[in-house]
Amino acid sequence: MKAVKLREGIYWVGAIDWDLRNFHGYLTQRGSTYNAYLIIDEKITLIDNVKHYLYDEMIARIKDVIDPAKIDVVIQNHVEMDHSGGMPKLLKVIPKAKIYTNSNGIKGLKLHYKQDWNFEEIKTGDSISIGKRSLSFITTPMVHWPDNQVTYCPEEQILFSNDAFGQHIASSERLAGELPIGIVMEEAKKYYANIVLPYSKQVQNVLNIAAPLAIKMICPSHGVIWTEENIPTILAGYKDWAYNVSDKHRALVIYDTMWKSTQMMAEAIHETFEKMGIHAKLLSLQSNHISDIMTDVIDAKFIAVGSPTLNSSILPTVAAFLYYLKGLSPKDRIGLAFGSYGWGGQSIPILQQLLGDPKECGFKMLEPIKHQYIPSQEDLEKIKSKLEQDIKATLEEQ
Repeated sequence: MKAVKLREGIYWVGAIDWDLRNFHGYLTQRGSTYNAYLIIDEKITLIDNVKHYLYDEMIARIKDVIDPAKIDVVIQNHVEMDHSGGMPKLLKVIPKAKIYTNSNGIKGLKLHYKQDWNFEEIKTGDSISIGKRSLSFITTPMVHWPDNQVTYCPEEQILFSNDAFGQHIASSERLAGELPIGIVMEEAKKYYANIVLPYSKQVQNVLNIAAPLAIKMICPSHGVIWTEENIPTILAGYKDWAYNVSDKHRALVIYDTMWKSTQMMAEAIHETFEKMGIHAKLLSLQSNHISDIMTDVIDAKFIAVGSPTLNSSILPTVAAFLYYLKGLSPKDRIGLAFGSYGWGGQSIPILQQLLGDPKECGFKMLEPIKHQYIPSQEDLEKIKSKLEQDIKATLEEQ
């Protein structure tokens, strides 16, 4: 395994998880990387770590540059085990190394690994010298764990950004510019939507803190590395996502169906959005994974969710999506509940409540749409006509 030189004396020594397809419940169809960075200076420094089963790969890359036993300093930006899983083995090789992390990081590492390693607590604004270079720290709690921090090297103008600006991509390429930027941004958006979205206010704070820094390279903990030519692209994306910039000309129609009646309604709703010049996606939960749908939620203003009634409730696939959506907490959306039913009709008020209640998703809601059994063409035309009026009225209020 070869290290990848990023600058003179700075190397990527992480590991590639080619087979990863599920991470925290969201699909990672392109795999991922766990990025660790080695700095050769008066004090040999390792920033971050890898999952336990890829420890040997990381060590092999470090050995390509230097004897791992010579590492003096470990910067641990995050406790989570995809970032720290190799530490127990590593610290047997370098038992005297100092581990720099914040108070929550120390607490979390002790709780995970039951070891009292040589910890050095840092706070925002603290800096250490490792020789020709220095490293300064910014704690970024709840982006996305309490222990998160980022590390900045002013001499190299590199931000080691931890989970911020990451993507799940397994590739031989290390730089964002070596891959099609559309693919990299799609994966960055998916990562934000499925992991970082609930913490957008905290991301806003981080963007403000980082704004004065001169940054020529962003080295995240997952995926490819951002360089000068594409840093403005990812920063612009993060600004939109963190400040909840949605597009009133985009809609999602998300549903599951039993006997196609709710599907017929979904298709009519989709057609109505398209007729009004609102770009809409029709997304069956039988065919689309909730994590992929969340990538589209980032941009869409209108979120329509449909389910027939099953056992006085909604279909399990729809329930799973709605609770996933609630946890990720997109703000300032317009919701629509719809569905067919046989006799009880309980699914529609349940959807209305889960989408509209301030304690749930908290969306502004359009009038719900329900229909008993199979809608005729005339019924569908009435649905489209009424919905068109509701959408027009809502857009006029925006």
